[in-house]
Amino acid sequence: MIVCSCNVLSDDDIRAAVAESDDAVRHAKQVYGCLGCSAECGRCARTIKTIIDEALGPCAQSCCAGCPHSHTVAANDEIAEPVQFALAAC
Repeated sequence: MIVCSCNVLSDDDIRAAVAESDDAVRHAKQVYGCLGCSAECGRCARTIKTIIDEALGPCAQSCCAGCPHSHTVAANDEIAEPVQFALAAC
């Protein structure tokens, strides 16, 4: 099925990009980069995110501290701890 009509990307293209990527593809922008294109209208972003989550399986729903996908890569390619956010009191 065609997911992105602007770039003519199918769901199979997206699953292949997720499966073949050396890095953990977690966002639509990363899929576009893997496939050598960029978002045009953006209507497909939610569908692409759903396909990414399905392709990653259980890891997408609950990355734990030991999972390599739960860490972010720093500018110098070292593993950085995930960003923690705190809620401000109102």
